[in-house]
Amino acid sequence: MDNSNLITKEENHFLGSGWSFPVTFSVGNHQLNLSGYEQNVNESLRIILLTHTGERNLNSRFGSGLQQFFFRKMDETLKGEIADVVRFSLLHNEPRISLQEITVAYTDILAGLIEIRIVYVFNQTNTRHNYVFPFYIKEGTNLGSR
Repeated sequence: MDNSNLITKEENHFLGSGWSFPVTFSVGNHQLNLSGYEQNVNESLRIILLTHTGERNLNSRFGSGLQQFFFRKMDETLKGEIADVVRFSLLHNEPRISLQEITVAYTDILAGLIEIRIVYVFNQTNTRHNYVFPFYIKEGTNLGSR
């Protein structure tokens, strides 16, 4: 019996599990798909960054408010503002991680694509991970042409 997978699950148990995001169901048995461990944390980061601040009724501080930057001029000041908003929202909404670095890069200026790279450490295992969040500053530019 291979115990390495069991050990990894026990070490990462504190990361939790929950509904996958977006919510989906398996094709075969129509059960709710779940996510766990690192995937669950990354999905949590995505949910926080996509949520407007104040959108949740019982938790008005949840979310990032990145939407305030739609249609703004893409300059160095904006990079700093986005990094600050992301740092603040993750510090207050995701207790399982410690932020190491947040970088903001303009990857496609014409389409308005900004990539936010988040480097973090899991608090209980001290393992380093990163997550890249694509953010479109020009609302609707991420839609493909038909």
